[in-house]
Amino acid sequence: MASLLKIFDQQNFAGAPKYLGQVDGKDIFTYIVGDVPAKFQPWSNGQVRAAARLLREMHDATRGSDLAGRFDVVCHHDPGPNNAVFQNEIPIAFIDFEQAAPGGRLEDVAYMAWTWSISSKQTMALGEQAAQVRLIADTYGLQEAERHALTDCVLERQSRNVRFWAELATHPETAPATPEVLADRIAWSKREHHFVCKHREVFDRALA
Repeated sequence: MASLLKIFDQQNFAGAPKYLGQVDGKDIFTYIVGDVPAKFQPWSNGQVRAAARLLREMHDATRGSDLAGRFDVVCHHDPGPNNAVFQNEIPIAFIDFEQAAPGGRLEDVAYMAWTWSISSKQTMALGEQAAQVRLIADTYGLQEAERHALTDCVLERQSRNVRFWAELATHPETAPATPEVLADRIAWSKREHHFVCKHREVFDRALA
């Protein structure tokens, strides 16, 4: 993580904590003032646009770096609103880079589309969700082929989420949450996957 934050600093990407070194063997980072949402919820177009712009800037800062290696960029792998710092109700930085690793940028864009704009609860209407997914693609600057693949990438990330929590559930003694919480997260990911599968034509049309 330290190497990644150093790259951000070198590339003048301000949307992440700065690495300050170690004290007594512990990494020290700057604190970004703001609020981190406690739960997922509907977000405004302005908030979603700011998040997508922030993600693109983060990816651009890592493109061509030694950390990215043969991959396109270094992905955050969890750029949901729960890992964003808001100031004046606008996301201005990402935190928690423990899962960051080289990857394709669609991995992060798909996860952002899901966690910022898609919900099977439909507290925001389906058509509005699809429009926000398009807004993310537009703001980030996805190419045509990437836009055509984005819905499938969302579905893949949801399936991967099921596998991730299911694997943790097989070792409850070391899992980061109770079996009940893990089961809830697995069930949620499956519901979201079913929802996107059922309505994929709506999302595909919005991205066309």
